[in-house]
Amino acid sequence: MNQSNNIALILGGSSGLGLASAKKLAQAGFDLCIVHRTRKSDLDDFHNVVKQMEQTGSTVNTYNLDALKKETISEVISYLPKGSVKLLLHSIAKGSLKPLTGDNALTREDIEITVHAMGHSWYQWTRALVKAKCFSENSRNIAFTSEGNAKVWPGYAAVSAAKATMEALMRSMAVEYAELGMTTNCIQAGATETPSFKMIPNSDILAEAVKKRNPFKRLTTPEDVANVVYLLSKDEAQWINGSIIKVDGGESLR
Repeated sequence: MNQSNNIALILGGSSGLGLASAKKLAQAGFDLCIVHRTRKSDLDDFHNVVKQMEQTGSTVNTYNLDALKKETISEVISYLPKGSVKLLLHSIAKGSLKPLTGDNALTREDIEITVHAMGHSWYQWTRALVKAKCFSENSRNIAFTSEGNAKVWPGYAAVSAAKATMEALMRSMAVEYAELGMTTNCIQAGATETPSFKMIPNSDILAEAVKKRNPFKRLTTPEDVANVVYLLSKDEAQWINGSIIKVDGGESLR
């Protein structure tokens, strides 16, 4: 990485909300460091998008590595200059969508893997970056949660537990990292047709139900969410801290 102090580090940035946010932040003048896990068959498409982001003038470094491994954290941090990370965005979507009953019921191991990937891996990365003094002044720490944090959807129990863990960590990080000049928030996106959403059992039925109850009669788009990531990155958002910000067009009101 160059000596920029305006780097957005995105965990899970090759598709969905993470990639949309990367595009928006590149347009806003951020340099990008994207950690992703992409199949070989999809790499060409991703690299083409990276080239488009670089055309904005943004420096884009990508790491096709498992963000959940300690070795990956160490490797990525070794390339980040001190005081360079303006924004950390956690957009990792990995976990079990098993039901609680039947022959293929959710196991303790399934829950542990999911809670780590979509919950406390956020704190793991934050802690490592703080220890290495990688965050810049007035930095932002953001992760994605969902309405499933408190509602019951079939097959969503492990992810719901992960999101609840994430939100609990967010509140503590918001308080304890404030002395570093960092704000910490979660964005609760409405139902969005990302690759991870489509893996939810009966996601097509869920999507149609959401459209009916959303005041704007449509799903949330990745770009809707990326716009709010960008808004939180601005200096004027400094006083937003420890919040779960709904980006759903009012979907959760019904």
